[in-house]
Amino acid sequence: MGKAERTRQYIVEKTAPVFNRKGYEGTSMSDLTETTGLTKGAIYGNFENKDEVALAAFDYNLNKMIGDVRLLQVSDPSALGKLRAYITVYRHGLSKPVLSMGCPIINTGVDADDTHPQLQKKVSDALGRWHRGISTIIQQGIREGEIREDADVAAFASLMIAMIEGGITVSKISGDMNYLNQSLDQLERLIVLQLKK
Repeated sequence: MGKAERTRQYIVEKTAPVFNRKGYEGTSMSDLTETTGLTKGAIYGNFENKDEVALAAFDYNLNKMIGDVRLLQVSDPSALGKLRAYITVYRHGLSKPVLSMGCPIINTGVDADDTHPQLQKKVSDALGRWHRGISTIIQQGIREGEIREDADVAAFASLMIAMIEGGITVSKISGDMNYLNQSLDQLERLIVLQLKK
């Protein structure tokens, strides 16, 4: 990795938590210079504008979160184990830097909904990939005889995402982690009641 690539990576790593906490509109150029210790010129020497930094920061946050899930999924390759990996990451993830300010998908989606079409597209694509990923896991479980054949794959994937994101959102707003934990507890029960063969 060359010096320019290292500098770009440094800027993204430093600014990603700021964008996740403050959102696109709430993050100023002075926030970026303060958190990186670089000048405005140094940042714009590596990125065309704030939009480009925000897009790269979203990708960084999302990839860190996905990496945590995949790491757990490798340790339990069963379909049910792969589904539970999401629950484990989100249950303990709010204490980690990437999720400490909330899920980047919901944070960015709410912030960019009507103000930033490129970010909104990235969020929409991420949700679509997440839904397809969960659906693929459930379908794998059906093929391998681990999950009931009559499982409503698409509906369960939607429910799973909604319960995770809803729990995080209410917990962040209220400051009470019980909302997220209760939502994840119910999701674990539903995995057994609706999916397990």
